[in-house]
Amino acid sequence: MYILRLNTAGQPVEWLTWQEAVCLYSRELVHWSLGDIIYRIHGGYNRLLGDRTVVELPSIIACGGKRLFPSRNNPALSNYSLFERDNYQCLYCGHYYKRRELTRDHIIPKSKGGVDNWMNVVAACRRCNQHKGDHLLEHINLSLIALPYRPNAAEYLALINSNRILPEQEDYLSSQFSRNCRWKSRNRESGTGLGS
Repeated sequence: MYILRLNTAGQPVEWLTWQEAVCLYSRELVHWSLGDIIYRIHGGYNRLLGDRTVVELPSIIACGGKRLFPSRNNPALSNYSLFERDNYQCLYCGHYYKRRELTRDHIIPKSKGGVDNWMNVVAACRRCNQHKGDHLLEHINLSLIALPYRPNAAEYLALINSNRILPEQEDYLSSQFSRNCRWKSRNRESGTGLGS
């Protein structure tokens, strides 16, 4: 389980390991927190008092530093995050697939000047990707069932940690999702088996 780090303005910044969170607490950089305690870290004993140090780590912490963290205008694109963005659905035929059955398709093929970015790629099953090949959509009478979009910082953090996201982290992040976002948590769904 990772801890969601926010800046003091409440903007999502990154996922932290418990070790990184303990370091932030020990440097007194945590300003406020939300969510349930997910880790209790026991330290050493105070020689004079005999008390043992305990650091309780909640699922969401807000840390000092820059008040507004620079927004991620272009989050890293990977097949994993792309398939998460598109909910493991082929955006041509509309069927849902497992991760190993999907491919990255360039809407405007690279051979025709298309680029490898969020706005030009979609999840596609192998059959649809082969059918489309190196053609433009309008040349083969094929259309998208949804438009691609570039995820914002909150959406991107949900995409890259989707299998381990806690409900309160999901709730916090989803409050900052754009209207374009189609991502759905599979942790709250009952055994769809998608994405394996």
